[in-house]
Order: sequence, then structure tokens, then C-alpha cells
Amino acid sequence: MFLLLGTILSPWNLIQAQDDLLSMLEEEQSKEPVYTIATFKASRLINGQTIETISKNHLNFWISHRFGAVNSGFIANFFGLDEAKIRLGLEYGITDRWLIGAGRSSMEKTYDVYTKYKVLRQTNTFPVTVTGLAGWGINTMPSGYVMESGATMKFDNNIERYSYWGQVLLARKFTEKLSLQLMPTMIHFNKVEDPSISNQLLALGTGGRYKLSQRITLSAEYYYSLVDMEEEGEDDDDYVGVAQKPYPYRNALSLGVDIETGGHVFQLHFTNARGMVEKQFIGQNMGSWGKGDIFYGFNIARTFSFDKSARQTHK
Repeated sequence: MFLLLGTILSPWNLIQAQDDLLSMLEEEQSKEPVYTIATFKASRLINGQTIETISKNHLNFWISHRFGAVNSGFIANFFGLDEAKIRLGLEYGITDRWLIGAGRSSMEKTYDVYTKYKVLRQTNTFPVTVTGLAGWGINTMPSGYVMESGATMKFDNNIERYSYWGQVLLARKFTEKLSLQLMPTMIHFNKVEDPSISNQLLALGTGGRYKLSQRITLSAEYYYSLVDMEEEGEDDDDYVGVAQKPYPYRNALSLGVDIETGGHVFQLHFTNARGMVEKQFIGQNMGSWGKGDIFYGFNIARTFSFDKSARQTHK
């Protein structure tokens, strides 16, 4: 009788032991980090940067182009298509998480250099990716030129031409389609055009993307400048105020579409910011959507690989 009962229960005990073992294995596997990839399509969202870096020994070549304002008229300027600003840039992956970049913009003949490092990565156990960015720029316009704000900028030495910026980029990929990002930003100008304008600017950027298909994505970004109202005066509908004088710069809002085709990424967008360097589109933006200061533009990114091991693997 006992022998018969043991024979009947043995398979059941074996199945239960297997289930317990599988549960233990699944629990151990759930503790291992699974890293989130492709939070964004490229290292730039529209004007600003994303948390993305590029692979080690890969090179990104960026062409950024901004036409004139659409409110410039059809006859006089063909809705802005008769004029343009351009930036050419390069980014190189030192590691899979660290890149360096440099560029030259025709706006204020500005050269910029920056570096970006992915400090933390989103996983199944950690909610966001965190990337740090630091940049430097130099304005090479002749001293005494007239800025877009109408002010005359004079430099006594080359140090006054420098500006610096830093960002902490925090992003989360919520689903395969939706990713959102925050961009706390600090910019320092060694020289500003008017004593009423601070040399330091704090701003908070927000942005995101939504995938419509495997290759097409909608994107948006907005930078809000944190000007000290109490210290610098009242603001009105269009300006952030300074004492006895309106602050000339506005917050930047951009909307775009990304199209990915193999090694290329095409980014088409409308923005009220014509500058393509952080100090320009965050700290010195003159455009207003309400007044029709809307600039059509595009970014084109092409990636080149210098990874010899990867090429040998594909042979």
C-alpha cells in the first residue's frame, strides 16, 4: 500500500521540485540588469542634445540648417528660404558611453566644443538614464558688431568672447513609442551686451519623442529660462522683464519629425530659435511663435564606423 502511494506521489514531487527550481532561476534572472536601448533616434533631439551617445570608434557628421523666418514675406524673402544659417559638426565615440564633439556655426561665427558622458542607464531596476554634458564656445565676430537683439557687442579681449554651458540630461523610455527627457541647464557668458542682463542663466528644458512607425518619429522640445523676476523686474506677455528695460530674449519651442534611413537620420522641424549652439537657442533666442518668427530647418546625421573588429566580423 505504502509502496503504491509512493509510486503515485513521486512524479508529483518531481514536478513540484522542478517548479521551485524554475521559480528560483526566474527570481535570480530578474535581479540581473536589462539595459534600455534606443531611447532616442540620435544624439540630438532638435536643437538640444539627448541622453544618447554613439558607439565606440564611430563618428557622427552633423549638418544643421536654419532658414529665415516664415514671416519675412514671399516677395522679399520667399518665406525665409532666401537666407540661411548653418552649423557643421562632428562627434566621436571614445567609448560606448562617452563622446566628444565640435562644430562651427555661421551664426556669430561661433566655434563650439563639448563632451557628453552617460553616467547611469535605465534598466529593469533603475527608472531613468542620466547623461552629463559640458560645452564651451567662442564668438569670432569682429568687435563692435550688432547682435540680433539690436545691441552692439564690443570685446576688449578674447576671453570675453567665451561662453560655457553644462547640462544634466535625464530621460525615460516609457514604451517602445514614447520617450521623455528633462534638461536642467546652466549657461555662463563671459561678457553680455548690457549690464541689466546676468552673466549666468539657468534654464529647464523638456522634450520627448513619439514613434509613428519604425522609421518615423515626432519630436518636441522646450527651454524655459529661469530669470529672477523679483530682482530683475516685471514681465509682460512677450518678454521676461529686467528693471526699466525689457529682457530681449524668449524661450525656445521646437517641433519636428525624424526620418531614419539606414546610416542617416533626417530631422525636419519648425522652431522659433535660429541658433544651433546652446548659448544661442537657450540664452539668446529672439524668435516669437506669436509674431511669426518661425524658422524651418533640418538636421542630417551620418554615422561612420572606424571599428576594425566590427568590420572583420562582417567579412
